[in-house]
Amino acid sequence: MEDYLILMRLDILTKEAQPSPEQLQVYMKQYQEWVNSIVAQKKFKSGTALSTEGKVIQANHIITDGPYVETKESLAGFIIIQAENFEDATNIAKNCPILMGEGNSVEVRKVMGIHMEE
Repeated sequence: MEDYLILMRLDILTKEAQPSPEQLQVYMKQYQEWVNSIVAQKKFKSGTALSTEGKVIQANHIITDGPYVETKESLAGFIIIQAENFEDATNIAKNCPILMGEGNSVEVRKVMGIHMEE
């Protein structure tokens, strides 16, 4: 098994795109059910949501408020799973309930270890 990162992107800035508190409860329940199904398969490692505030640091130490430089589609959170291969990871990711939202997306990336522990 290898580690894969599932990045979840959606519009968390536009006021009109935000769900009502009732809708948010439904969405969170669907999300928890999806994560629980990954846990049940013993493929869930970790994950978290991200705040809407941040900073972007560019070359020459240019710092701007962010992280949404030029897009409404923002990185809202991620999970790390274990999967047999990209196909297995993609099959897990394609069931993410975030994909039910207009313009939302999920990205699957294999985690590559480049840092060595001492």
